[in-house]
Amino acid sequence: MEKNRISYHESVVQMYKHLQEDGMSNVWDRYEAQGFGDPDTRCAFCTAGARCDLCSNGPCRADAEKDKRGVCGISADAMAMRMMLLRNVMGTTTYHYHTDKTVHTLRETAKGNTSFTIISPEKLRNFAGRLGVSPDGTDEEVALRVCDMVEKDFSRPVTEPSEVVRRLAPPERQETWAKLGIFPGGIHPEIMNATGSCLTNVDSSYVSLALKAMRLSVAMAYQSQIVCEYLQDVLFGIPEPHTVNVDLGVLDPDYVNILPNGHEPFLGFALIEAARNPTWQKKAQDAGAKGIRIIANIETGQEMIQRWKTDDVFWGYTGNWIMQEAILATGTIDVFVADMNCSLPLDPLYAEKYRFHLLPVSDLVAFEGIDERLNYVPAEAHEQAEKILAMGIENYPIRRRDVTPVTGLPTREAVVGFSPESITAALGGSLDPLLNLIKDGTIRGIVGLVSCTTLRDSGQDVHSVAVAEALIKRNLLVLSMGCGNAAMQVAGLCVPEAATKAGDGLRGVCESLGIPPVLSYGTCTDTGRCADLVFAVSEALGGVPIPDLPVAVAAPEYMEQKATIDAIFALAFGLYTYVNPIPTVTGGPKLVKLLTEDLKDVTGGLLSVEPDAEKAADGILAHIEGNRTKLGI
Repeated sequence: MEKNRISYHESVVQMYKHLQEDGMSNVWDRYEAQGFGDPDTRCAFCTAGARCDLCSNGPCRADAEKDKRGVCGISADAMAMRMMLLRNVMGTTTYHYHTDKTVHTLRETAKGNTSFTIISPEKLRNFAGRLGVSPDGTDEEVALRVCDMVEKDFSRPVTEPSEVVRRLAPPERQETWAKLGIFPGGIHPEIMNATGSCLTNVDSSYVSLALKAMRLSVAMAYQSQIVCEYLQDVLFGIPEPHTVNVDLGVLDPDYVNILPNGHEPFLGFALIEAARNPTWQKKAQDAGAKGIRIIANIETGQEMIQRWKTDDVFWGYTGNWIMQEAILATGTIDVFVADMNCSLPLDPLYAEKYRFHLLPVSDLVAFEGIDERLNYVPAEAHEQAEKILAMGIENYPIRRRDVTPVTGLPTREAVVGFSPESITAALGGSLDPLLNLIKDGTIRGIVGLVSCTTLRDSGQDVHSVAVAEALIKRNLLVLSMGCGNAAMQVAGLCVPEAATKAGDGLRGVCESLGIPPVLSYGTCTDTGRCADLVFAVSEALGGVPIPDLPVAVAAPEYMEQKATIDAIFALAFGLYTYVNPIPTVTGGPKLVKLLTEDLKDVTGGLLSVEPDAEKAADGILAHIEGNRTKLGI
């Protein structure tokens, strides 16, 4: 494949050549092989979302122009939206799986059953107060009350409004959602209702299905994402800005390298704590290594690097999910710790070739041919971490004997750890300085870049970087989340020096505050945290409705099902939402019109699609400038 179809990052381009030399199946060649004549051309019906195989009468194809429907009679519009809602269900359930584990971990910690502690008691009490839970008593008592409250809300009937949403969401949004009938109950019943609606011959209205998707997204953002991230802050600390090492050069073959991978950071933090014990470092040295290093990977790694500073043990961060096979092929890995998300099906072939342990640590994760596993149990986290360290030390001499590692790969730095609290602290304890910069036009607005990475239309991170650079050039401050965050970090946009790529206004702000033009804001789960920051901005401006704020969302390279529910929430929240690649809904013209035009008069949100980075940035800026005019700033 051409270089720009592989990756923005030179390290990955280099490793792609190595993968081909080793004859390894890889994500780039597999993508190219799926194309009809060229990599991006696929089945026209599938690309349009006008295909369904949910019952034995199918697979069916629909054509709205000819009124060609599925065997059951479903229209192309409803067919496309039904498949989108099913993706939303998958995204929601995996987000909430993470949240359930977080609540369970906090509960067991409060009971004194884990090696973790409540690091941020002030965050715990503040969050308890927002939830209407008494902040009085010991930290442990407050934590247990919070766990009780949110778990009860998760199962609240759909006929009863969620208490978590009622207490955390902007009042103006709550009023809109109630009028539309999309104010959710508990997330567990909402998942059931959404899934049941997708059964053949149940809900065949594209409008109804779209409303159900937005209702589910509201439950997900508040009950899953915000609860998850804020309770992780309680356990592992509130993100604060600091510098980390990134890119594939962080992998040194002379160390025992253990990579927690996925989306749940629990064992990752336990591994850091255990590996910092000199006894374990001595054991690694006795095995011939320089020591043990814990290397952060993908979204689990983002959770880790945002909260904890790196050192000689917690050494750095590699990158996002498409890089995974490139990472494994470096021949530097001893244990790949696979939690709930983003471990690739062919990892067992890589484990055999490059001599590392592939260890699932979640009951969600399984690989063909891999029987060894160690499912995470909060009360056993320390002991499980030590077992993984021992596994890595045992593997080290085998790897060094059998595999020639790739060395000399690049390393760069990134500033990470921005959060609502740390952004406010950097501004002197108030959002006023930021708001004043927006009011006077120095910064035109804020864009939340909530993205994955995909090979559709361009190489890994190529489009994400192009969109981010186009945004900052237009004096738009970017908050980056998800795998797209790794794109920004490894591309060098998350350092103060990147201010040279920004417009005059944003560049001056970055230089005066010593901050990057792209603020590293966390994982895809931080979408809810970002919505909470937007709410704070709305309140600070005197209660400006969310749709009227100089704010937008961009997903330049969305990929999987979590991203689709994030986008639907942004629309329900009332935000201009840019996505790329073009979603698989184009076979439903009425649905497209609803999402890209009519929704503005429903929730205030609007979906924008544009494959050209400069035009996409122009569209975002035009929306923000329109809102600035509306606000008189």
